[in-house]
Amino acid sequence: MKESPSPRIGILVVAYNAETTLEKTLDRIPEDFRSKVAEILILDDASHDATFTAGCRWSQTEGMPRTVVMRHTKNLGYGGNQKAGYALAAEHGLDIIVLLHGDGQYAPEFLPDMVAPIERGECEAVFGSRMMKSGSALDGGMPMYKWLGNRILTRVENALLGSQLTEFHSGYRAYSVAALKKLPIHRNTDAFDFDTQIIVQLLNEGMRIKEIPVPTYYGDEICYVNGMKYAKDVVKDVLEYRLAVKGFGTCGWIPKPVEYAFKEGDGSSHAVILEKMRSLPPGRVLDLGCSGGLFAQRLEALGHEVTGVDYIEVPGVREKCTHFHLANLEEGLPVEIGVGYDYVVAGDVIEHLSRPERVLAEVAGVLRPGGHVLLSVPNFSHWYSRLRVAFGVFGYDRRGILDETHLRFFTRASLRRTVRDAGYDVLGIASTGAPFWALLGGGPLPAVLGGMSKLLTRIRPTLFGYQHVALLTPHAAETIIAGEHVDVQDILNRQHAPADRVGV
Repeated sequence: MKESPSPRIGILVVAYNAETTLEKTLDRIPEDFRSKVAEILILDDASHDATFTAGCRWSQTEGMPRTVVMRHTKNLGYGGNQKAGYALAAEHGLDIIVLLHGDGQYAPEFLPDMVAPIERGECEAVFGSRMMKSGSALDGGMPMYKWLGNRILTRVENALLGSQLTEFHSGYRAYSVAALKKLPIHRNTDAFDFDTQIIVQLLNEGMRIKEIPVPTYYGDEICYVNGMKYAKDVVKDVLEYRLAVKGFGTCGWIPKPVEYAFKEGDGSSHAVILEKMRSLPPGRVLDLGCSGGLFAQRLEALGHEVTGVDYIEVPGVREKCTHFHLANLEEGLPVEIGVGYDYVVAGDVIEHLSRPERVLAEVAGVLRPGGHVLLSVPNFSHWYSRLRVAFGVFGYDRRGILDETHLRFFTRASLRRTVRDAGYDVLGIASTGAPFWALLGGGPLPAVLGGMSKLLTRIRPTLFGYQHVALLTPHAAETIIAGEHVDVQDILNRQHAPADRVGV
């Protein structure tokens, strides 16, 4: 059996004004480990001293691993220097990269221990923790105020992220380069909280982190970290992440999920539409913006034949619906979908289009006589967006009413005007309550708040309705009830019948 080749190990040395410590630190790399090191990358972040010269001098010492010494012409910051180093590691084909500080604060003697778990395939990242052994950090000279701050911040971050790390603030780290390639670290801060953001990204992707105990050494090196600002930044990062996964804010350094997270019975517009579709006879359904096909899969289980359309193909979507077409609705409906659909579903779709009227007009052309459209849109007149505007803090979120990808905003009145201008009669509009389950999860509190929201939505849907769900039919289609305002569910229960009985 052919053995797999050994991973190419690299050491990224970040250095700033480290002229007096750099060579001493590099000399401490264990001799028996040097033969395993494919490359050492020394990145001088525009130091004011001779750090670059010291690095070049050490690189020319006989018997040392291949060493690349670079000096930035401007200071990139602690995070920016790491970004440059990790990009270089990927470019040079390294498999494992270890972050080592040029000031000697982290022991190079532990480099073999840092890479071993990744070599064994146990994890994607290894952190050297100064807090795993009780009292070792203080014995190594860590000031009491830093030790206390470290412990408090780590506890807060663990609580907010659901992690169990002993230390969030160690700069001694080893990463799988393949794992780093999957993270949007280019979007991370250039400041000292870069390390916190990368932890959050690893956890968000479900990657494994292993900690090993390392000694603490505090010498006469100069600390360039503003402790109060750093504490504020790392707490802000984890709070920003927690809000981002709930849909608030944009948080560009955390990837936005591609697939729509559908939960049956969660009170969302998709769940409401699905419940309405249960009362309809099976037919051909065109699902616009089908995402990963979770909604289509449930329609298929009800006996409908679903054709899905989306501008991206989520893996597995073709197995969840009868047909799938890759198309950008901004350019109109694809001709390949054909005609003769009994129902067209556009759940939270038209607000993403610059000209929804054009697409809605095309939708009428693919419906069979007597066919219907069920669509939903977020309600911009909801109290949440009203307050944001009233207090001058308008901004976009990752999802919800103020989703950053929305091109159009709708109220109930503007939705009626839009669909009527596109050639439809509005058979009814229902409204959903605010999704407190998405923000607060399970438990009695979201259930109580959700109940209150539903009650208030019935009383005043324009203010408390989170989304509007509309049942439409083209002007040319006959309806059972004309000119009468009735509940959407009543229409769905009473009106829909096989094609030869519509228009009684």
